[in-house]
Amino acid sequence: MKNAQTCVLYNATCPVCNFEIQHYARYADKTGLPIRFDDLNSDAREEWGLAADAAARRLYVLHDGQITSGIPAFRVLWAQMPRYRFAAWVVGLPGVFHLACATYDHVLAPILYAMHLRRQRQKTSPKVG
Repeated sequence: MKNAQTCVLYNATCPVCNFEIQHYARYADKTGLPIRFDDLNSDAREEWGLAADAAARRLYVLHDGQITSGIPAFRVLWAQMPRYRFAAWVVGLPGVFHLACATYDHVLAPILYAMHLRRQRQKTSPKVG
């Protein structure tokens, strides 16, 4: 994957995802961090080897040749950014990690994915009227 040591695959059409990732992207750019941010709706997704539907379900991070997703991916991303290293540490604590993973996997990611599917249906459905 090009020259960035850390790459992030996210859904730029998701307002929540895009807001958060753009915040990280601005921070990484401002501080010169070698992090690349790829929109899963672009040709960049093909480099990841993930189907569009699978990519839309979670955040993915590639770091040192290893792909992670969900909360572990957030932790890898945060650990690369000095401002967020403490968050990575806190979320990695026993109990906190399991609660964060359960919340992301069973609540947040499914809600964001359902919103993604609704946007996709609205984009492709014919307009009435």
